Amino acid sequence: MRHDIKLDDLRAPEMAEAVEKCVHCGFCLAACPTYKLLGEEMDSPRGRIYLMKTALEGRIDPADAQPYIDRCLGCMACVPACPSEVAYGDLLVGYRAWQEQERERPPLEAATRKMMIETLPYPRRFRLAARAGKLGKWLIPALPPAFAAMLDLLPANLPPPQPLPEMLPARGERRGAVALLPGCAQQVLAPGINFAAARLLAANGLEVHLPRAAGCCGSILLHIGAEQEAQALARRNFAAIADDVDAILTTAAGCGSGIKDYPLLFKSQRDAAAAQAFAAKTMDFSAYLAGIGLRAPMQLPAATRVVYQDACHLLHAQGQRAEPRALLREVGNLQLVEIANADMCCGSAGTYNIDHPEIASQLGARKAEAILSAQPDVVVSGNIGCITQIRQQLARHEGAPPVLHIAELLHSALT
Repeated sequence: MRHDIKLDDLRAPEMAEAVEKCVHCGFCLAACPTYKLLGEEMDSPRGRIYLMKTALEGRIDPADAQPYIDRCLGCMACVPACPSEVAYGDLLVGYRAWQEQERERPPLEAATRKMMIETLPYPRRFRLAARAGKLGKWLIPALPPAFAAMLDLLPANLPPPQPLPEMLPARGERRGAVALLPGCAQQVLAPGINFAAARLLAANGLEVHLPRAAGCCGSILLHIGAEQEAQALARRNFAAIADDVDAILTTAAGCGSGIKDYPLLFKSQRDAAAAQAFAAKTMDFSAYLAGIGLRAPMQLPAATRVVYQDACHLLHAQGQRAEPRALLREVGNLQLVEIANADMCCGSAGTYNIDHPEIASQLGARKAEAILSAQPDVVVSGNIGCITQIRQQLARHEGAPPVLHIAELLHSALT
């Protein structure tokens, strides 16, 4: 690797190990959404690994590799498919951060990126931007693709906030205490998710802490290589969440996956121990609930066919397929139905449906077709990005089913 890489900041040893482990066997090809869609070797995980390796070694200009690396969803579907256990995520996230140090973006692209960094992690700013964006939706046909994609993803009406107290007491016998991370854009686009999750956790005997000072975990910025900004957001949460909770829970798969990267993000820094402890305590809320077992009875008022859509960063990055399904199977009158190619990305992937709207739309359309073929009454997922993407795609079909977060459906089934 190049001698001028900042080893501590960019996790070069882990990146080098990922490169060296890849034997270019090709098992990743069938799992990779962009390779299946585009059919280009350099748009596959092994192709991107080769490009990153040669760019880091200084044998090619990073600008030549850039389009292919940018087109990676970061869905991590290649990781469980790899017989050599290549830690592709360590390589991709580190490379993107390294690439951003020297990258020169065209003015419009730079402005779009700056706006995302300064807006998406901050709910008040994002709400203001979303309200302004709603007024400009009529401009979509005349806007550059990234701006048009952002406006197109906004709902017709922003839901009102659903505030919660800083602590929600356990109902019945207390079984433990958890902190619930608030997230960022989710607070604006779907505040009902945390409201439902908190009340569901409390109904199952958990004391739920919702610290006011907590906020965005930084995952959405880590995904696009804005490493220092992501670290600043993470540090705020280290200070905001008390050490005496049993677990730190997320309701967004992307957040949980990004937090699991904290030990590498803060490697050899003064916050390394805090990052390690925070990551070790963090779980997806559905995995935690499935682990302790549901106590509150749940039943839907009528027979309901439900598709559970696997968020990539819960299924591939965190390895949790069975847990959310186990919760759904506890609900009376609920029939869980599976879809074809359930492990294939819907095209959301952080800011991907803004950065690459055409590819994202094609992947989203495929996901929508698979869902509609299963004829569900309701679709549920565990990630706000997936929910937003799938709602947009299903809205193009008459009589499409509603899309909810799993917490919302489970909360509605409490008896």
